[in-house]
Amino acid sequence: MHIGIIGTGAMGSALGKLWAKQGHTVTFSYSRNPAKLEQLVREAGQNARAGTPQEAAAADVILISVLWGLIDDALAAAGSLKDEVVVDCMLPMTADDSALAIGHTTSGGEELAKKSGARVVKAFNQIFSDVLAADDRKFGADTPTMFYCGDDSEAKKVVADLIGQAGFEPVDAGRLERARLLEPLGLLIGVLALEEGLGEQIGLKLLRR
Repeated sequence: MHIGIIGTGAMGSALGKLWAKQGHTVTFSYSRNPAKLEQLVREAGQNARAGTPQEAAAADVILISVLWGLIDDALAAAGSLKDEVVVDCMLPMTADDSALAIGHTTSGGEELAKKSGARVVKAFNQIFSDVLAADDRKFGADTPTMFYCGDDSEAKKVVADLIGQAGFEPVDAGRLERARLLEPLGLLIGVLALEEGLGEQIGLKLLRR
């Protein structure tokens, strides 16, 4: 599969590397630092390459991982994403990262779908890039849970498989509107890690009985 990464910060870089190691062709794009982008490609290995956002948008699946304030610029650079499978791992934060910029009556995932016309699946917003960059996603014997949501069943199946390949247990949280719950959950994980001292090597596990 060809996966396009729009946004090469910590999350986009870590996920792209994981999927490249799984044998997918990965195009990294949308970086202000060309030298850093080329270094990332070297680290990701032979299945990775650098490209433009339009080239990344031509992939089978597109991951968008940019600061929320840059979303309109990133979409303009990518061109049309209508009906494409798009993974949204973003938290729609304010400029100072102190709170969610939107929530409760809408979500970043829903707004991205409106702006792009893409088949958006929300995922990977409940984990730190440090966990993705570790040698293994497991916490002892436990595989962490990754909730995802979206309105297109085919897109969700594709993303669920990518979640599994990244080392998580995929759990379907329902329609894209549930991003209104997953985004605050991601913020809680951030607060626990950075303000309550738990650190960034933390994850979630859904227990069943």
